[in-house]
Amino acid sequence: MGEGYKDTPERGGRGQAGHVPVLLKEAIDFLNIRRGGTYIDATVGLGGHSYEIAKLLGAQGRLIAVDKDSAALNRAGVRLQVLGVREEQADWPSIELRHGSFAELASDRGQTTKDGVDGILADLGVSSFQLDDGQRGFSFQAEGPLDMRMNTRSGETAEQVVNRVDEVTLANLIYEFGEERRSRRIARAIVRSRPIRTTAQLADVVSAAARPMNQAERRIHPATRTFQALRIFVNRELDDLRELMKTAPQMLRPGGRLVVISFHSLEDRIVKDAMRDGAKQGVYRLLTKKPVTGSEEEIDRNPRARSAKLRAAERI
Repeated sequence: MGEGYKDTPERGGRGQAGHVPVLLKEAIDFLNIRRGGTYIDATVGLGGHSYEIAKLLGAQGRLIAVDKDSAALNRAGVRLQVLGVREEQADWPSIELRHGSFAELASDRGQTTKDGVDGILADLGVSSFQLDDGQRGFSFQAEGPLDMRMNTRSGETAEQVVNRVDEVTLANLIYEFGEERRSRRIARAIVRSRPIRTTAQLADVVSAAARPMNQAERRIHPATRTFQALRIFVNRELDDLRELMKTAPQMLRPGGRLVVISFHSLEDRIVKDAMRDGAKQGVYRLLTKKPVTGSEEEIDRNPRARSAKLRAAERI
């Protein structure tokens, strides 16, 4: 793989010790956390945003931390417990860890959000914890099996999709979820190269089929959009996001806030349209007319913040 290529920018910084949540201050400010309230971190990751929320909730508060990735959820749980002990333990909120998609929250309102919540935060995309583990198959910069599932307990792997889906369907999903103009050429090359078992194999096949034509295209690896498309498809990310945006108003109390951080145009479009439609219907008051983006300082410190866009709305 070419030197200088960058992997898909997503949420979080490198490694747990150096984990830097994207747009942390902005997300916490827009949540406008009420002491003693109930909040959902719908994509807890390594717990960076959750920790900042917990610090402001107090002992009467409740934080529901959700993630599809059981390994990330477990690590976040340990981190939140350790940091909670380090803080004023008597003033630490109750923290509930929930394994699953945030799309399932509304269907489980009896246990999770019976009386409504005061805020929901969703930091979308794949985390540094997932990208850095080659065995998870998310990154073309770390060789490993083509898995890409956030929930490793269920669903098709990327390897199954790559090797079983017909050429037309494969081209369509690469175009739709990766916004890749050369999707047909890439799909044809993938089908001719089957079986493909590893991230390195797939990256090499895509790179050969979609060589960069100009300097602008050389800034990202030729396989970036294909890997993004497969990951989104395997994890039903856009379907889950649509479900969250549909059900969030039902979960939020009046005055409760929804804050979403997205990393590519497909996600941002869904969030923008849902919030604007809600505002037109008198459901939301928009808090961000335009998306909030990272400062130059944050981008220098954490390059993955370059693609981040934050939108927020308040339940009326």
